[in-house]
Order: sequence, then C-alpha cells, then structure tokens
Amino acid sequence: MGKIRALYMKYRELIRYIIVGGMTTVVSLGTYYLLVFTVLDPKDALQLQIANVISWIAAVTFSYFASRSYVFASKNENVLKEMIDFYIARLATLGMDMGIMFVFVTLLGCNDKIMKIIVQFVVTIANYVFAKLFVFKKGQRVAKEEQKSEEYK
Repeated sequence: MGKIRALYMKYRELIRYIIVGGMTTVVSLGTYYLLVFTVLDPKDALQLQIANVISWIAAVTFSYFASRSYVFASKNENVLKEMIDFYIARLATLGMDMGIMFVFVTLLGCNDKIMKIIVQFVVTIANYVFAKLFVFKKGQRVAKEEQKSEEYK
C-alpha cells in the first residue's frame, strides 16, 4: 500500500488532471445532449453549432474551476486573468484540434474517427502543458501540495 501511495503522491497532479478531464468530458457531452434533446434541433446547422459552443463553454468553465482547485491548487488572487488565460489556452488547443483534423482528414484523406482519437490525445497533452506552464504557474500554486509529498516520503 505504501508503494501505491508513493506513486500517487509522485503523479498526483497528472492523475487528478486525468480525473478532471473525464469529468469535463461528461459535462461537455451532458450539456450537448441535454440541449439537443430538449431545446435545440441538431438537424438545424445553426442550432447544432450553438449546442456545440454552449457545451464547449460549459466544459471549459467546469475544467477551469476543477483544475484551479483540485489539480493545480492555484492561489492566484487574480482569478479573472487566470480564467482568461485558461480560455485562451483552450482556444489555442481548439484551433490545434481543428487544424490537425483539417490537414489529416480533409487534405490527406485519413479516417476521421481514428484521427479524432489521435487528436484528442494530442490536445489533452497540450491542454495540460499550457495549463501547467502558462495558466497555473508554479509560483502561484499552493506550497501545501509540496508539503504533502514530503509527508509521504
């Protein structure tokens, strides 16, 4: 049990990020399906995109607050700037997602289902790196998290 705890403490940020990512996916899909099964018609192109955008906003907003508190334990007092930085980073990876899909599916004719899975891995890694390096900078995170790891050594 001690080895498992030590491994968890070593990789807790990454493990927590994966958990929040799964929950973010549930928020995204849940919001999308709730909208298209109740108030928006997915057969209408505009309403489909509205549902998609609303689900993206809900997911990114959830992900910001969960990442801020649970994954990176940010204590940055400028929450608005941090949130804006988070959204900018997510917009960048959304653009990355769209660009990769365009090149590999539209231009090169690759299978869209396979490419979407590959792109999700790339985007997930990029989201983690951007969040860690540009949004929730080390100096703005809680020293308490580092103290916890010392307790388990």
